[in-house]
Amino acid sequence: MRNTSGSIATTGETETMAAVVQERYGTEPEAVLRTARLARPRVGPGQVLVRVCASSVDRGTWHMMAGLPYAVRPVSGMRRPKLPNPGRNVAGVVEAVGPGVTGFAPGDEVYGTAPAAFAAYAVARPDRIAPKPAGLTFEQAATVPVSALTALQAVRDKGRVREGRQVLITGAAGGVGTFTVQLAHAFGAQVTAVASTPKLDFVRALGADRVIDYTREDFLAGPRRYDTVIDIAGNRSLRDLRRALTPRGTLVITGGETDGPWLGGTDRQLRAQLLSPFTPQHLGTFISSEHADGLRDLTSLIDAGTLSPAVDHVYPLTETAAAVRHLLDGRVMGKLALTLTGD
Repeated sequence: MRNTSGSIATTGETETMAAVVQERYGTEPEAVLRTARLARPRVGPGQVLVRVCASSVDRGTWHMMAGLPYAVRPVSGMRRPKLPNPGRNVAGVVEAVGPGVTGFAPGDEVYGTAPAAFAAYAVARPDRIAPKPAGLTFEQAATVPVSALTALQAVRDKGRVREGRQVLITGAAGGVGTFTVQLAHAFGAQVTAVASTPKLDFVRALGADRVIDYTREDFLAGPRRYDTVIDIAGNRSLRDLRRALTPRGTLVITGGETDGPWLGGTDRQLRAQLLSPFTPQHLGTFISSEHADGLRDLTSLIDAGTLSPAVDHVYPLTETAAAVRHLLDGRVMGKLALTLTGD
């Protein structure tokens, strides 16, 4: 019996839990994701067993579910998924701690990331979880880890956003975008947010100083230039994005969605990194890191009232496929949570 992080005990175990099961890759959530009763995972040395109260879906959920682009498969599994489900975000209560774990005890309310998080119990690493912000529900807290950590690193670490900077944010109404707008505003930037018509008032309320409806105008065509462009939408060329920058501006690419199964849009990131040494503009991307230090930084911002998750809808765990479908439909404003209350 394997006892590694994210694995599910399948023999010698009498206690079961509700969980989402994914046995193969596929692009249609209804055909790939189902719920079942599985054996509860066991906690091992250096691990924390979390009773999951809530989770959430993001664009990464679909990529792990679909196994696309193929570049993710060395991590997720070449022919079939290594993990029983594609969930990563958790908010819940510590059930047990393994040998060698300090700083956490049963009963602690925590949030963070863990493999196979679409389940009533998940095994997490202590350096990937932190105390849950006291003012958030479990459903709100579960929407924070992956998306807000990405936004924090894009704004603070890669974009070096500070007071007075002119910042353009594409994909501003999505999961990462809503946190990015709030953080850029909090750091004193003049924020221009790009969204579709129904979402303009929503992103304005997040702190955007100016909003652009991309369905009615080309947000990169005007004379305005930006010190920092944070591209989350991922559907404009590198050349177009560079034209919107000041001569020494900074481009941070956090998203890239194309139909190509091999690179899946990451070709823009690769070309940006290759070109950056040869231009005064700073062009690049990054892989978001999930760690407790970043979660504690986010907690401080949340506790101070600077940052707040925008939850569009909460689904029960049994409707995980419907939540992923909602995400793919492109109508979401903010985040989609999954609740496990009663499971």
